[in-house]
Amino acid sequence: MQILTLPGLYSSGPGHWQTRWEAELPNVKRVEQQDWDNPVKDVWVATLSAAVNAVPDEVVLVAHSMGCALTAWWLASDKPGVVDKSKVRAAFLVAPPNVGRENFPAPTFNPMPQIRFPFPVVVVASSDDPWCDLPIAQAWAKSWGAVLHLIGAKGHINGDSGLGSWKQGQDWLNTLITKTAKPVQ
Repeated sequence: MQILTLPGLYSSGPGHWQTRWEAELPNVKRVEQQDWDNPVKDVWVATLSAAVNAVPDEVVLVAHSMGCALTAWWLASDKPGVVDKSKVRAAFLVAPPNVGRENFPAPTFNPMPQIRFPFPVVVVASSDDPWCDLPIAQAWAKSWGAVLHLIGAKGHINGDSGLGSWKQGQDWLNTLITKTAKPVQ
């Protein structure tokens, strides 16, 4: 199984939990976008498709911020032969942003798809996220069929949140992976 991290705008810096997970945990690899500063939905979706298709095994998506919007748009995409959703075992989505807010820096991601995910999904949201009010994150989690974890007042749940390697997030991810494990035959 391969864990693919999907950072948001500007990627995830050295103090971000995603970057730490990539360095500390086995089978974790970042999906590298061509332009982290000016995301274009169709380009990011194509890059994610290529990354998923390149993995010979099952995939777990671990997204932060715009990576959450990317995941939803990737699933909403209907390009047979390009988008192979069957390889994805689960998704762990942290701090989805309000892509519909005024002056959002990535307008091609608006509106956020509100579709039921075809695999288990967890959403983690903060009560004081400057990029998304909690009721919006809760509504998206419900429409996606996600289990919602509220982390308290942790801002945008990024490098500035002081989470370090974020053990609680790792535990939630491990629980998600364990619950979706296929029996050994």
